[in-house]
Amino acid sequence: MQVPLLDLKAQYATIRGEIMPALEAVVESQTFALGPCVQELERQIAAYSNCAAAIGVSSGSDALLVSMMALGIGSGDEVIVPTFTFFATAGSVSRVGASPVFVDIDGETFNIDPAKVEATITGRTKAIIPVHLYGQMAEMDAIMDIAERHELFVIEDAAQSIGATYRGRRACSLGTVGCLSFYPTKNLGGFGDGGMVLTQDSELAIKLMWLRIHGSGGESYFHKYVGGCFRLDNIQAAALLVKMRHLDDWTTKRQTNAARYNELLADCDQVVVPVVRPYNRHIFNLYVIRAKRRNELQDYLKNHGVGSAIYYPVPLHQQECFELLGYKKGDCPVAEQAANEVLALPVYPELTNEQIVYVAKTIKDFYARR
Repeated sequence: MQVPLLDLKAQYATIRGEIMPALEAVVESQTFALGPCVQELERQIAAYSNCAAAIGVSSGSDALLVSMMALGIGSGDEVIVPTFTFFATAGSVSRVGASPVFVDIDGETFNIDPAKVEATITGRTKAIIPVHLYGQMAEMDAIMDIAERHELFVIEDAAQSIGATYRGRRACSLGTVGCLSFYPTKNLGGFGDGGMVLTQDSELAIKLMWLRIHGSGGESYFHKYVGGCFRLDNIQAAALLVKMRHLDDWTTKRQTNAARYNELLADCDQVVVPVVRPYNRHIFNLYVIRAKRRNELQDYLKNHGVGSAIYYPVPLHQQECFELLGYKKGDCPVAEQAANEVLALPVYPELTNEQIVYVAKTIKDFYARR
C-alpha cells in the first residue's frame, strides 16, 4: 500500500468543480495583484480568527518580515524565538537586521518554553515570537504576561495553526500581530505562496497595508515608508476563499485521523504520540510522534510505501548561518533531543482508515523485528 505524507491531488479532486469557476472569474477580470478576492479573504479570516484586521501578503515568511518592519524592529534589536521551528521564524529577524535569541522548547508540545524566556531578555529585546508548532498554540498567557511586564511586542507565528485555540482564544488574536501561511501544505493552503498578518490594532493595520506596496498608500509613486512588494495575488485569494468553506471540516478530519493513530499506537512503547493540552484545540497540520531509532523507522516506512518527514532535523541555534551568534551544542538540550526523535506521519483529511491502520501496523512491525 502507498500512503504519501500529503496528497494534494486527492483534496483537489473533491473541490475541482468549485475551484475552476473561481479561478476563471479572476482570469476574466484580469485583476491579479490584490483585488476584491483578497479583500473578501481578509474579511473572512479576520472574523474567523477574532481579529480586527487582516492584511494579505505574499507568504508566511513575508508576514513575519513585514510585521517586524511595521513594529520598527531593526539593527541592534533582539527578538526571542524558539530554536525548534521552521527557518523563517529566525531568518526574518535577521533580514530586518535584528538578532534572534534562541530559547529551548517544552518537551511535550515542542513549543517555546515560557519558563526559559525571561532569562534571555536584555535591554535590546524588542519582541517575542511564539510559534504555534504543528497546529497547537504555545502557552500564551505566560508569554503575554512576560511581554507586558517588559513592554515587548508579541508576534504570533501561526503559520501551521489557523483556527487553533488556546483557552478559547484563536491563534493570531492574542499578540500584537499574528502571522499565517497559505503554503499548499497548510490546512488552508493555496496554489503557491501566500500569507496574512492579523492584528487588533487598526493603526498598525494601515501601516502594514502601506508597507506591502512599497510603503505607498492611496496615491501611487508617493511613499511614506520604505516597504516591499508583499502583495497577495487575487487568484490565490480566489482559491483560498473556496477552501475556506471546507476548512473546519478538513480540520475535524485531521483531528479524527490523529485520534485514530493515538488509539492504534497506544500499546507501542517505542513511540510517543502528540501531547495535546486539555485547554487547546490542536488542528494537526502535522501529526508528529517521538520515535526510538527514528532514522531506521523512517527508512522502514519508506521501503513499505509510507511517507514521513522530519520537522526539524537541526535546531536553529545549530544552523551554520547562525554560528556567529555563539551558540553551541547543549545550549538547548530539549530541542536537540527532539530533532533526533520527531517524525511526522500522514494525517491529511482524505486519508482512509485503511491507510491509517496500515501506517500504524508498519510502525509496530518495525519495532517487533528486534
